[in-house]
Amino acid sequence: MSVTQLRLRQFRSHNRFDLDVDPRPVAIYGANGAGKTNILEALSLLSPGRGLRRAKMADMALQGGSGDWSLSYGVDIAGDLRDITCHSAGGAARQLRIDDKAASQLQLGGLLRVLWLIPAMDRLWLEGAEGRRRFLDRASLSFHPAHAEASLTYERAMRERNRLLRDQVQEGAWYKALESQMAEAAVKIEAHRRDTLDRLRAQQADDDPDFPAADLTLHYETPFDGADLAAQMADNRRADLAAGRSLIGPHRADLLARYRAKDMAAKDCSTGEQKALLLSLILANARALRADTGRAPLLLLDEVAAHLDPTRRARLYDQIAQDGTQAWMTGTDPALFDTLGPRAQFFELCADGLIAHP
Repeated sequence: MSVTQLRLRQFRSHNRFDLDVDPRPVAIYGANGAGKTNILEALSLLSPGRGLRRAKMADMALQGGSGDWSLSYGVDIAGDLRDITCHSAGGAARQLRIDDKAASQLQLGGLLRVLWLIPAMDRLWLEGAEGRRRFLDRASLSFHPAHAEASLTYERAMRERNRLLRDQVQEGAWYKALESQMAEAAVKIEAHRRDTLDRLRAQQADDDPDFPAADLTLHYETPFDGADLAAQMADNRRADLAAGRSLIGPHRADLLARYRAKDMAAKDCSTGEQKALLLSLILANARALRADTGRAPLLLLDEVAAHLDPTRRARLYDQIAQDGTQAWMTGTDPALFDTLGPRAQFFELCADGLIAHP
């Protein structure tokens, strides 16, 4: 899979942006604030959800513009050229069209696979469990497009249950249907997550010093059985009422990682090692998708050189080229991409616009 055309209209800092590329990796460099990440965010909207910033639709509009924005893409999927557009009017939910036919985000997820790594994720192993759950769920979505629907069903039912808990509703009949919905969705969520962990484990190399393997486990303060979650939540209502929220379920999961070769928790590793572990998982995700679908996903790497020494940088570019992945990468200095050479295409983003460099 590769993007061949990208058109942005009144999106973020770009009033009008047009780019045509070939299937090779794309390196975009320029000063901070030039709008490089905004280009990657536009590409991330080829995946279900709110993109790599998880922003509101209204926040994606050009400041001082009409409040509407639109994106269009030409995408080559194994030689099949597809036209995809999305737009938002006045902050409303984005509307998708594939080959000029209205499409859902579930259809988009079934057609395309997009992975990303952004600077905010560099602290994944140090901060709260929510970010790690989101990382795992993004990976799960790449293998199981239905994961989005299961997660949405679970979250909607949980919000309603939490409202009842905050209002101190005691009558069990109010909870029963919601708990049944949550349990049914939880079974799917857990199955997707555990299958994803198995796939990531299988694609990591034990003996790679630059992108080391991570042992991954799902952790719960209160373990639960998905098939019996409704009964467990019913038994736990007294504690949930006291807390004002649901205390058992997949929304309480944490993803734990250990640097396998050193037998060290990821949170205790150096900054460079943590970035290497994260990249190892992203690359493993991409390889697993290629093995599963027969084609490499689109890879978005924002400021990817941060915390990587020259050796790891060169190895990363070699791996991307070897896997045949169209990776879109950003950085402030063209020297960061020197070892890519003719294997990539280079663009400088400056005040005058985008300049191609051979």
